[in-house]
Amino acid sequence: MVTTLYLVRHGETEGSGAKRYLGSIDVPLSERGIQQIRDVSAFIREDLKTLGPAQHASYLREVHRSLHADTESGKKEGTLQAVYSSDLSRAMTSGQIVAEPYALRVTVIPELRERSFGIWEGMTFSEIKEAYPAEFESWAANPLKYSPPEGENTTEVHERAIRALDMIMRSHGGDRIAIVAHGGVNRIILCHLLGIPLENIFRIEQGHGAVNIVEFWEKYPVVKLMNGMVHG
Repeated sequence: MVTTLYLVRHGETEGSGAKRYLGSIDVPLSERGIQQIRDVSAFIREDLKTLGPAQHASYLREVHRSLHADTESGKKEGTLQAVYSSDLSRAMTSGQIVAEPYALRVTVIPELRERSFGIWEGMTFSEIKEAYPAEFESWAANPLKYSPPEGENTTEVHERAIRALDMIMRSHGGDRIAIVAHGGVNRIILCHLLGIPLENIFRIEQGHGAVNIVEFWEKYPVVKLMNGMVHG
């Protein structure tokens, strides 16, 4: 049984010209962000066409050393079975765009929301470096050991995000699903799936509208695509 996860970062937000730590601030998608996610949705639709019987046959061959032509029961090919998002509007709107072709309702999970950056929220990188130079350098050097003042630490975000991921994956054996979340949350999920220490989350890029594809062979995750930029 192969479960396919499309892990997506929301599209560009209004005011994204200057890089800011938005965190739990609720800001809407920009027009460009909406188009980015429309392109993501089109990419997922095309990718789904390549899955199905061929993927299942590969699973039987590689995992069970079998060539029996049994098929996945009741699974409609070329479609998503579920779409999840955080409770921030930039993720929910992105999730709705992804879900629309399949007439799905987005399931909102607050545990997937972006980290709270405390007193840094809404500030640009340059503003933080100027006002909190020592704290910013410590955070950039080791985001597991250090946290934004009055914000969430990486371990706290990891605990809630992975708890949500585990709940979702337990509910969808053999399905194709999408999770639309945030840069920080996606990095943590990818570190978890790849077995990478959390200190290294900033070694993984997640641009606006990034697509990551993960196949779970039984419970073993294989990352097929990371930070896919499928839009202009």
